Amino acid sequence: MTVYSSVLDMIGNTPMVDVTRLSPNPNVRILAKMEGQNPGGSVKDRIARQMILEAEADGTLTPGATLLEPSSGNTGIALAMICQERGYHLKILMPESVSIERRQMLEVFGAEITLTPGGEGSNGAVRRAIDMAAQNPEWVFLYQYGNEANPRAHYETTGPEIWADAPDISHFVAGLGTSGTLLGVGTYLKEQNPEVKILAVEPPSGELVEGLRSLEDGYIPPVFDKWGGYDLLDGKSIVRPRESLEYTRKLAGIGMFAGISSGAALAGACKVAARIESGTIVFVVCDYGWKYLSTGAWTADLDEAAANAEKIIYF
Repeated sequence: MTVYSSVLDMIGNTPMVDVTRLSPNPNVRILAKMEGQNPGGSVKDRIARQMILEAEADGTLTPGATLLEPSSGNTGIALAMICQERGYHLKILMPESVSIERRQMLEVFGAEITLTPGGEGSNGAVRRAIDMAAQNPEWVFLYQYGNEANPRAHYETTGPEIWADAPDISHFVAGLGTSGTLLGVGTYLKEQNPEVKILAVEPPSGELVEGLRSLEDGYIPPVFDKWGGYDLLDGKSIVRPRESLEYTRKLAGIGMFAGISSGAALAGACKVAARIESGTIVFVVCDYGWKYLSTGAWTADLDEAAANAEKIIYF
């Protein structure tokens, strides 16, 4: 077994699991990319590592620096893990409506948390972080939504891994959050085979689905424009909160304890499978379910769990 020099070396090279039994079309294979296997527990480990290493290389990050980042969950946790390992101080701005598990994980890794009004959602945390960064230029503001290291991490790692394991891929489906996964993986796959379809999963405008955002809600991540998001995407699937929970439970039914955005991604993959004759769909399981137990996503009445999901930000 390999011995790693640090947790950073454990990031990436995640497995894929065949979940075709959940496909509505037996001629369409569905594969799940298991990003919960990363040491910080999510796909965001990849971008946190990339942003920090690039900032160190260009001199933006120096020993003992203070970093500032808006995050409602996985990116903050990934940054906190790496900052703890490399000796940086991390300030996280997050909505007060996030789940308690997220706050606890940030505290485990020593992050300093500033809560923003829950009614402003994650977009409010982003706005306030931008203002704080302008007022404190001595802090390092990596800004995942505008940092091209975000999609580049997926272009250099996630995309090649998917292509190596599933060269017959016909469709790639991922949630639309910062958009980094879609852009980086999508760009790489299109270079290998222009016929691969890249599809985003997003909630209806004004509705909350864990880990996802709708472009119609008024905030388009800068990296989405920088990497030609509108030209890259072949389509979008709309997934509602209740659907996300239903498909999260379907994953649990085959032994896969995945986060709620993974249920949304599976729902989007199944919608694609239902309308094509054959193919291979890969979707991303962004994280596992440990951080979402307080939602009642698996145990509560489905209507109650859906109502909880609309009140609390769990991503």
